[in-house]
Amino acid sequence: MGDFTKPTMGELIDNIANMYPDNEALVYPERNIRYTYKELREACNQFAKGLLKLGVKKGDSTAIWATNVPEWVITQYGSAKIGAVLVTINTQYKLFELKNILEQSDTKTLIMIEGTKTSDYISMIYELCPELNNCKPGQLVSEKLPLLKNIIMIGNKKYPGMFTWEEVIGLGEEFPDEELATRMAELDPDDVIHMIYTSGTTGLPKGVMLSHNNLITNAKGTAECMNLNYTDRLCIPVPFSHCFGCVAGTLCCVVTGATMVPVEMFNAEQVLKVVAEERCTALHGVPTMFMMELSLLEQVNFDISSLRTGIVAGASCPIEVLKKIVDVMNIREIVVAYGQTEASPGILNTRTDDPLDLRISTVGRPLPDVEVKIINTTTGETVPMGVEGEICARGYNVMKGYYKMPEATAEVIDKDGWLHTGDIGLIDENGYYMITCRIKDIIIRGGENIYPKEIEVFIASHPSVRNVQVLGVPSVKYGEEVMAYIQLQEGCVLTQEMVKDFCAGQIARCKIPKYVAFVDSYPLSANGKILKCKLREMAIEELGLPGSCQNGLSEIGVSLAEVSATAPARS
Repeated sequence: MGDFTKPTMGELIDNIANMYPDNEALVYPERNIRYTYKELREACNQFAKGLLKLGVKKGDSTAIWATNVPEWVITQYGSAKIGAVLVTINTQYKLFELKNILEQSDTKTLIMIEGTKTSDYISMIYELCPELNNCKPGQLVSEKLPLLKNIIMIGNKKYPGMFTWEEVIGLGEEFPDEELATRMAELDPDDVIHMIYTSGTTGLPKGVMLSHNNLITNAKGTAECMNLNYTDRLCIPVPFSHCFGCVAGTLCCVVTGATMVPVEMFNAEQVLKVVAEERCTALHGVPTMFMMELSLLEQVNFDISSLRTGIVAGASCPIEVLKKIVDVMNIREIVVAYGQTEASPGILNTRTDDPLDLRISTVGRPLPDVEVKIINTTTGETVPMGVEGEICARGYNVMKGYYKMPEATAEVIDKDGWLHTGDIGLIDENGYYMITCRIKDIIIRGGENIYPKEIEVFIASHPSVRNVQVLGVPSVKYGEEVMAYIQLQEGCVLTQEMVKDFCAGQIARCKIPKYVAFVDSYPLSANGKILKCKLREMAIEELGLPGSCQNGLSEIGVSLAEVSATAPARS
């Protein structure tokens, strides 16, 4: 894997390009794009110099809002070469969410695509920044986003107030290589280089600050668990905007010299086709993705015999599905990962040589150099083997903190450096961990982490809403669906469709409640706290839902990412 001592992301790509210059680094069969590591390094250098020519400095927030396009990977490593902090924006975000992220992150440069089949990014950015229509590229003065100066449109189509990708690459040609080398030498492995947003139970999304070392060391540990090396070819259908895609995906490949074979937007047929044609040896996915692929394999034959390993994560996976991944898809060395964005993201992982029964029934052991303990949630004391408690982690992988939120940071990282995950689990007699419950008020729908408070804040802004409580209810297909119980202002009238229409275009589709009910009051505890568990029981009974579901239990930064745009209709 190479004997590097805490490199920066820029140094990493240079080192790997020196070790495996002619190895395929990045492959997009449909686009007929094939970068070797030497060519990828050069593309990253050109983009890095273009950013420098635009005046981007070390520590500047540089956001990317795009699907798994080639420019995403070039941005990931090109921006890292100059120390710009990459802010990743979920491809499903709508106007309300986009504004919050760009504003809270202090983004100065935004790199974006025109949109997806379900989202018009162009319309949203012009609605946020109408000043773009009358300014030169790089000279934006926005009333709503005063720090935002540069917008770079991926592709060659010219839009008012924006640079095209090729224009920025052209600017890079004017910038001396020696100056780029000087900027790279000024960077430290412990500098923050990625900012990935994760919501919480107390408000809007928080920017998780991760350093070069956080990410690279975590990717090395994760790659070791898969036994990944320079001969492997990893199909990456999970979105780059989440840790699963950009750490367990692209970065695991780069630290080993393996080949990245991304799928731009998840589609089961496209994934299986790419695996077959490119002879991929590894495949990542959330359980819902694997279930869709397995369903298709019952109807169509694809030669995916090249598969060996990969990661299933993002939500708990039914044991029968895991067995089919091994038996039907031939991924005999599949591993299961557990973690959260705040942990870069990996905490626990099974290994390829673990017995199958442990690989399908647990989330494995700690990654190398990561400490894990289980504590009593009341006393804080470590509990014995086999006793449930909160999972805590400590080590190189723990985030630097939430951006501009020291109090929120202190709530999850204690004075001794332990990250409190908010998940309940236990350790068995073999030293393997199991997740049994979660403390955090989180909904996981098809692998997408959804935080009720964020939806509640938005719906509560409707003038007819007095109070709203959002929770997850069971779903056979997606694990959970979103439900809202709403109290109306006196004399006001709303319908389920009116609530959904209010949310449309403002928050991601996966966050829009599938079910809406109106109540006069909420069930309360003795101390007046609203009992969401009782609301959930009411929903199960009133809607005739299954009483339980295969809930995801913690976050590893992963999303089904606009699956509705390309897959069979979702419920």
